Amino acid sequence: MKKTLLSMALVLALGLSFTSCRDTKKADSAEAAIENASEAVEEAANSASEAVEEATEAVEEVVEDAAEATEGALEEAGKAADEAVEEAGEAVEKAAEAIDKA
Repeated sequence: MKKTLLSMALVLALGLSFTSCRDTKKADSAEAAIENASEAVEEAANSASEAVEEATEAVEEVVEDAAEATEGALEEAGKAADEAVEEAGEAVEKAAEAIDKA
């Protein structure tokens, strides 16, 4: 009877010790999972921030290029308008001279 009782006590003690170790491992793994999730969120935030910065730089470059192209086109249009005015003035002068001669 003593052997049976001592054997059961030994089995109970071993069972409880293994059970408590498993709980510790679960807590450790939960902490590790939380840390990993935290790191993943930080990395995602950093990646998103970098992507926004790159997109902003790209937009700035496009705007600058468009401004330069527009400026050049406006200068050319202004020159063409000036030339057209000069040619029209010359044509009016020639027409006036032709009328005077006639």
